[in-house]
Amino acid sequence: MELQLTVQVRPGKSSAVRQQDQIPAVLYGHGIDNQSLAIDRKTFIKVFRESGYTSLINVTVKGEKEARHTVLVREIQYHPVHSHILHIDLYQVRLDETITAKVPLLFTGESIAVKDMGGVLVRGLDEVELTALPQNLPREIEVDISSIKDFDAIIHVSDLTVPDGVELHYEAEEVVALVQPPRTEEEIEALEEEVAEDVESVEGVEEAKTDEGEAGEGTGDKTKEVKSDQAEQTQPEASENK
Repeated sequence: MELQLTVQVRPGKSSAVRQQDQIPAVLYGHGIDNQSLAIDRKTFIKVFRESGYTSLINVTVKGEKEARHTVLVREIQYHPVHSHILHIDLYQVRLDETITAKVPLLFTGESIAVKDMGGVLVRGLDEVELTALPQNLPREIEVDISSIKDFDAIIHVSDLTVPDGVELHYEAEEVVALVQPPRTEEEIEALEEEVAEDVESVEGVEEAKTDEGEAGEGTGDKTKEVKSDQAEQTQPEASENK
C-alpha cells in the first residue's frame, strides 16, 4: 500500500503554523531546493503510524507543478515536556541509490526458558543499522524468541531474516538475544549484603561531614570569644590615653 501525504508551503512563522494545529516541516534531498512546509498534525500522525522511519511516503505539495516527492521521515523533533511534535524533516530519496537506516527489532513469541524456567530475557540489540535501496527497507525485523528453549540458546545476527538486497552492519556472531538463568539464593543474599554495605558507607560519609561542620561551628564561636576579650582589654587603655 502506497502512503500519501499532502502538504502546503509554510505560510508564515513556525509558531503561527503550530497555532493552526499544523506542524512545521522541511523537505530536502536529491534534486530539490529546501522547502519549508506545513503539515496537518492529525494527518501526519496517522501516516507516520504506518510508515515509521523506513517506509516511503509520496508527498504532494499543494500548488506545485511536480506531482509528488518520494520521501522518508528523516527526523522528528518533540517537545521536551509535552512530547508533541515540534518539527519534521522529510528527505527525498532516489530509488536507484542505497541508503543507510536504523530499523527496530520486533521481539515476538514466548521463550520456554523465561516462562517455565524463570529466566530473564536479555536483549543485545533493540535495532539494527542496515543498507538497502529505499523501497527495500523493512518496517521492522521480527525476532522470534520461542527458539530460546534453554539458557544455552542464543539468537545471533546471523539468525535474523532480512529481505533480499538488505545488508546488515554487524558481525554474524553478534548477540541479539539470550535468556539468563534466575539468581540463586546465595547470589541474592550476596547482592543484599553489598547494597547494605554501600548504604552504610554513604551514611558514614554523611555523618563525618556533619561532625566536621559542627566542629567548625565550635571553632568559630571560640574565635569570637577571643576577639571579644581582646576588645575589652584594649578599650580601657584607649580611654586612659585620652
